[in-house]
Amino acid sequence: MTKRSVIKHQVREGVLDSEQFLHDAKVRRLPPQSHNRNGWSPYPSNDDRDQAYLKTLKPKSEGQTELMDAVDAHNLVLALGPAGTGKTYLAVAKAVEALEAGKVGRIVLSRPAVEAGESIGFLPGDMEDKLAPYLRPLYDALSDRLSMKRVKALMAEGLIEIAPIGYMRGRTLNNAFIVVDEAQNCTYVQLKMLLTRLGWHSTMVVTGDPQQSDLLPGVSGLSDISERVETVPGIAVVRLAERDIVRHPLVASMIGVL
Repeated sequence: MTKRSVIKHQVREGVLDSEQFLHDAKVRRLPPQSHNRNGWSPYPSNDDRDQAYLKTLKPKSEGQTELMDAVDAHNLVLALGPAGTGKTYLAVAKAVEALEAGKVGRIVLSRPAVEAGESIGFLPGDMEDKLAPYLRPLYDALSDRLSMKRVKALMAEGLIEIAPIGYMRGRTLNNAFIVVDEAQNCTYVQLKMLLTRLGWHSTMVVTGDPQQSDLLPGVSGLSDISERVETVPGIAVVRLAERDIVRHPLVASMIGVL
């Protein structure tokens, strides 16, 4: 097939534009790829892109600096503080950082399935589907450090595990980074059970706000547990304050009066 026949064939198929072959045309378009009939693009489709959201983690307050240093230096850290101090985000970010660096073999996320004063009834699906609404803050922090495609792949491989508190008894978590979120909604017995799950080459971060428990008064065991283990060597208890709140400035103002 001659060159003229090839050009006519491409024009007929809609691949090339005959006007670009005029004598005064200095710039010619690249032909569209076979899988993209709307035009050529240097970027693949969003479904094929594995975006990396890993950012440099920097503390925004003295309390956050203390928390990050405590996670690096201790195997068990209790982070207590009001809403908006970054307890959950820093814990999950440190977990992702440890997994990416090969310091641990998996991430274990656990959170009590307690509604905030309003029962939503039974949820359909398997265990992960039922826990999804309660673990949404952890998923948000994970998706900010990793792409959701990567998060789903790691969960499918078992490198990120969702572990309900009710199923933690009897387990020994070795070579893992464990994040226990909303620990103020755990009883004393539950927290004792969770803390004793720590295995070799593992790090556990327990986060919670003793002032925002959804349990009946006196049922939460977070304050009692933190006071008891604060004197144990190798365990760090970091108490964040209003000055460490990094959300909207109104949050810090409300915490002071509510």
